[in-house]
Amino acid sequence: MATETQNHPDMSAYAEALIQRQLERHRLRELIEDAEAEHGPVDPAAVEAKRAILRGDTANSADTA
Repeated sequence: MATETQNHPDMSAYAEALIQRQLERHRLRELIEDAEAEHGPVDPAAVEAKRAILRGDTANSADTA
């Protein structure tokens, strides 16, 4: 009888990738919390302006960032 890992050899790699992503998100959250503690909360308008730039929507990003 084959085990689940033998039937799905990519499952281990998939689980590892999920765990790594979660750890990265946790570390990022800690960095954000540290920065906000030191510099105050992030301006939501500035965040949206940066998101617009990342989306390539530079018309809506204006100079608010």
